Amino acid sequence: MKEVMIATRNKGKVAEFEQFFANKGVQVRSLFDAEEIPDIVEDGATFEANAIKKAVTVQEALGITVISDDSGLEVDALDGAPGIYSARYAGLEEKSDEANNAKLLQELEGVEGEERSARFVCVLAAAFPSGVVKTVRGTAEGLIADSLSGTEGFGYDPLFILKGEERTMAHLTKAEKNEKSHRADALKQMDALWDEWLLEHKEEEKR
Repeated sequence: MKEVMIATRNKGKVAEFEQFFANKGVQVRSLFDAEEIPDIVEDGATFEANAIKKAVTVQEALGITVISDDSGLEVDALDGAPGIYSARYAGLEEKSDEANNAKLLQELEGVEGEERSARFVCVLAAAFPSGVVKTVRGTAEGLIADSLSGTEGFGYDPLFILKGEERTMAHLTKAEKNEKSHRADALKQMDALWDEWLLEHKEEEKR
């Protein structure tokens, strides 16, 4: 396999995958190289369903291996919300981190201590031209803080205190986040399985 498409227009994610494939001799492309691909409606009931839909849709359009991700925040006291609706939790037409965080704090009023447990989730889906589709789920466990803190990162980072830390993720350096985040966990799992997935893809192509 000479190239792989990352189904995103997020430059930060593209850079992470470029680093992942650097020693595999694989060229990384992104949706910046495929302007003809429209935005894909993420209407699945799970992170896995959304990630698979994106990967398979782009793979069928371009004919090369595609990797996509879907991620979000699960809060135990809210029965897993905001979950797959993390990006637009506040219900606004336009995504607003400020509004999402405000709603989350409001929903958790009166919830204290360990009852504010939560996790970031990242599901990566790989769709190969042979029809083989694989997923991994990465997580980062932690707690929701009582107030916003930190200026780095985005989304719910200013409210999420990673397990083993006293700071929110919005205080972590990029290097620290790339080592400890839910996406880092998913990438490590994919790295361990990649050769196995590739072999299954090649065997399926022969059939």
